Amino acid sequence: MRSEVSVTFKDGPPVRIDLREEPPMPNDVARKWLDDQFTQMGCEPLRPTGKLLMADRVVVVAQAAGPAGFADVKWAREFARATSAALAKPLVHIDADSLSISY
Repeated sequence: MRSEVSVTFKDGPPVRIDLREEPPMPNDVARKWLDDQFTQMGCEPLRPTGKLLMADRVVVVAQAAGPAGFADVKWAREFARATSAALAKPLVHIDADSLSISY
């Protein structure tokens, strides 16, 4: 089964992370990893109410990491594993500039 996370940044090719050969990350570990990244990167909730959906967290972390963050192959692989597990989706596409996500 195909499993991939891709992230698009303006004026650049999509970053594609193939997860077929990667071991799955447990959901609770994935959520904690994304929470930790959100905090470490000083990210802010997208909504004025402060409510933060997991999909929002994924998009904001991707945007904060930027192309330079995804150049770190180890970090990018962990991000993709956490994203796939936390969202329970094998195929995820993130557009970091428009802050959107599709499955």
